[in-house]
Amino acid sequence: MPPNYTALFLGNTVGSCTVGGFPSYSINVSSVAQVQLAVIIARELDIRLVIKNTGHDFGGKSTGMGGLSLWTHHMKDWRFYEKYQAVDGSYSGPAFRLGAGIQAFEAFELAKAKNVTVVGGEGKTVGMIGGYVQGGGHSPLTSIYGMAADHVLSINLVTADGRFVTADAKTNSDIFWAVRGGGGSTFGVVTSMVVRAFPQMKVTIMTYNMTTSSTFTPSTFWEAQRAYVDNFEEYADKGFYAYYRIRHVNAQIYHDMNAMVAPNTSESEFRETLAPLFQKWQELGVPFTPFIKEYDNYHDAWKDGFPHEVWTWAMRQASRLIPRENISNTTKRAEIFDSIKGVFDEGANLIMFNIRNPPGTDKIDNAVNPAWRDVLMFAIMFVTWQVGDSAEYATQLNRNLTYEWNPRWRALTPGAGTYMSESDYIEPNWQESFHGWKYKRLLEIKKTVDPWDVFYATNAVGSEEWELEGTLLGHLPSQNSRLCRK
Repeated sequence: MPPNYTALFLGNTVGSCTVGGFPSYSINVSSVAQVQLAVIIARELDIRLVIKNTGHDFGGKSTGMGGLSLWTHHMKDWRFYEKYQAVDGSYSGPAFRLGAGIQAFEAFELAKAKNVTVVGGEGKTVGMIGGYVQGGGHSPLTSIYGMAADHVLSINLVTADGRFVTADAKTNSDIFWAVRGGGGSTFGVVTSMVVRAFPQMKVTIMTYNMTTSSTFTPSTFWEAQRAYVDNFEEYADKGFYAYYRIRHVNAQIYHDMNAMVAPNTSESEFRETLAPLFQKWQELGVPFTPFIKEYDNYHDAWKDGFPHEVWTWAMRQASRLIPRENISNTTKRAEIFDSIKGVFDEGANLIMFNIRNPPGTDKIDNAVNPAWRDVLMFAIMFVTWQVGDSAEYATQLNRNLTYEWNPRWRALTPGAGTYMSESDYIEPNWQESFHGWKYKRLLEIKKTVDPWDVFYATNAVGSEEWELEGTLLGHLPSQNSRLCRK
């Protein structure tokens, strides 16, 4: 990173910039043939291959010192099918073929123009069919439609032997199963996917923010939050979704609801559902002025509800999928709430989701993490530091995250897991956390379709056979070092 954006303890000063952990070479991919040639070169010359789409991945899968990077951002081809027929007869209806570079805002614009809806992430610039869908893909529509990976009908990709193949329910079915939730940069380079489209719908959204003060104390804030979480099961079962943050800002608690999304719900129905919570908050004296609006299509609601987010370069995060049992059970709900509040009080910031997978999605046969099928809360903790902070300070924050705080959430949710794309960079026992009981099959498929280990990514299936030589802060694997077989 440029010196102004790099922690001083990394030794990157003005005048001494190097490529560092970024790949040495990058191909701005414009054709499948380029992907095929690059895969063959990487395999035959034993060069680290890095696949980069557009979006975010907390594990650093798109970086790697000395690597050859395939940048799929500009693969923007698309096609709309009025009536697509799945090869196994499981679906007949509208669908899109989306190139690897299509981003969420582009996909939603295409869907609106065709009077349909597609399942995609809340982040405006996230690549739709890269690591997002391949990691499962949660969405503001998950509470009614499940994961984005559940709606993939066909996949085109380049495999480790350089072949350009189609994977669907009948052809290369193991690859089809694995790519839908088993992780990106693992089984091949995906160039396009066919995804199901749903009818257009009305959507109501709500946004607001609140900040503690001398008249709105932290204790009252957390009482208000507890009242909100008490309703998580009701809201999710109505098909609602919420994405909100709780952060330390200027010695106060700042909470913003990026958006609560209520698909197939009118504004009057939404207000009726939220009325008891609003009444409770008014009794507590909570200072908030919600923006609530009904839309006649998903794209416009999403566009207003989720502003273009910025990210930062000096932070790390960890996360946990909180099962329904931990929310529906009064005692367990209090325990997980107190634990979440506890890590915040000790210095972490929070990104929170109220979300479910609808009934029946656990029967879908793909590689999506089983923990997603029973979720009611997805909780992310993150820490930040300034570029001038000491190595000791950043080290302590990072160690708290992995070795002190996240273990408390794991202890309260045995058998659950987390979302691979938004997890701890050194998530303990990541195979179980990201994949549960499905990991054994995923590893078998990986060894079959990529016996040369052409495709490597941090915490991807099969990556346990590799290690990075260097470390950061004494315990974090450094992408600015050689990748070696153990």
